[in-house]
Amino acid sequence: MLESAAELGAARLSVCGDDPDAARLAASFAGLCDLAAGFGIGVDLEWMAWRPVGRLADAVAAVTAAARPNGAVLVDALHLFRTGGSPAELTALPPGTIRSVQICDAVAEAPVGTEAIIREARSGRLPPGEGVLPLDALMAALPEDAALSAEVPMGTATPPEERARRVYAATRALVERHRSG
Repeated sequence: MLESAAELGAARLSVCGDDPDAARLAASFAGLCDLAAGFGIGVDLEWMAWRPVGRLADAVAAVTAAARPNGAVLVDALHLFRTGGSPAELTALPPGTIRSVQICDAVAEAPVGTEAIIREARSGRLPPGEGVLPLDALMAALPEDAALSAEVPMGTATPPEERARRVYAATRALVERHRSG
């Protein structure tokens, strides 16, 4: 997989942490970073409330313990805010900790219960600016060199092309607002 990814020009690999043993998780993450480094690929650990790596602090601890130069934390706007994180926490991290960011927006009312949380993450997000997440503050807190992408699974009620146009326009507006601000 890493060889194919490198041939396609991939620069970063996104992974989740499902091992409840923190030491073993860090060792596994370090091993994956070592494998990926041989292909010139970095590895970003994403946290999600329903996984053992469920908070920003968990992801930072695993990446720090792994101590690999190509290892970093992936910030997903939904997961940051739904797990009680803030942009201020991001600015306090050492340089190089964050290398990838996934932008989206969400409704004000956070889902309750694991299944509802998963459902929102997988099909209930909104394009940037259509919800209540403090995305301008998030953008201001991000490192200038972080790779930015939009992750906005919205279900199937809207045709894919229309969804893509809507997400692109909203994400571009957010980026342009941040650049000019």
